[in-house]
Parts: sequence; structure tokens; C-alpha cells
Amino acid sequence: MDTPVLNEHNKQEYPPMHTAEHILNATMVNMFSCPRSRSAHIERKKSKCDYELPQAPSEEQLAAVEQRVNEVIAADLPVTVEFMPREEAASIVDLSKLPDDASAMLRIVRIGTYDACACIGAHVKHTGQVGRFKIISHDYENGRLRLRFKLEDCPWQEDK
Repeated sequence: MDTPVLNEHNKQEYPPMHTAEHILNATMVNMFSCPRSRSAHIERKKSKCDYELPQAPSEEQLAAVEQRVNEVIAADLPVTVEFMPREEAASIVDLSKLPDDASAMLRIVRIGTYDACACIGAHVKHTGQVGRFKIISHDYENGRLRLRFKLEDCPWQEDK
């Protein structure tokens, strides 16, 4: 099989944090029936994601988000990659944020059966490498929830 040709990626993410973002996105979709984050800034020390919600979540709901993300991490799910044509991918993932110049062959990243997303970024091999997810602050304004988060006790080490 030929190696799929993907679009160039303009950034090298920190794999544990980028994987945590995928888990957070799936958790928000599952708990609030909202779209995946409309914007994200993912960095090693702290990150943020914005979600469109009709009302601000309660402190209890945000604590439940944090708990659920940590349950998925603790489940040590495999993080796998597969390649498929755009038409096939459209039946399992939301392609609305795909850039206009995206390749015909897409890279789908799966976190167990919890999440599937078209993504060309870097990820860990299993969720147990992520560490503990912690929401450090949040704000809600005009239908936009911004979550700021970090990882603690991250056991992941870059492959040598």
C-alpha cells in the first residue's frame, strides 16, 4: 500500500496535551451535545479550548467534565491511527473544520471507542501516558465557554 499524502502540519504539539484535548472534546460533545472546540491553543504547560454553549455550565458540571476526562485517561485506552478516504471519514467524524485544501485521504485518530477525529497532530500511544487532567480556570461570555487546563504527573517521555 502506498503511503498516504497528507497536508503539511504547521506545528508540533506536545503529544500528551494534544491527546487530552481530543478526550476533552469528546467529553464536551457527550455531556453538552455541543460541537468540538471552535478554537484551541494547545501548549505543553497549559492549554485552552473554546466551546459554544447556550448557557454557562455549573461548577458541578465542570467538575464532572474533569472527572470524566480523568476516567478516560485512567482507562489506558489505545490511541490508534488509520487512513481513509474523505467520503468514508465523513460517516464517522465531523469534517466541518477541515481546511479547503485538505487531502483526499484523511488520517483518523481514535482513542479507544471514546473518540475519533480527523487529525494530523502528534499523540501518545495510550491514554495512560497523559497524566492527570486539571481545569485551572474557566469563563463564559456570549455563548462561549473557555476552559483553561493543564496536565499533572505526566508519565509520557519522548521516544529517543
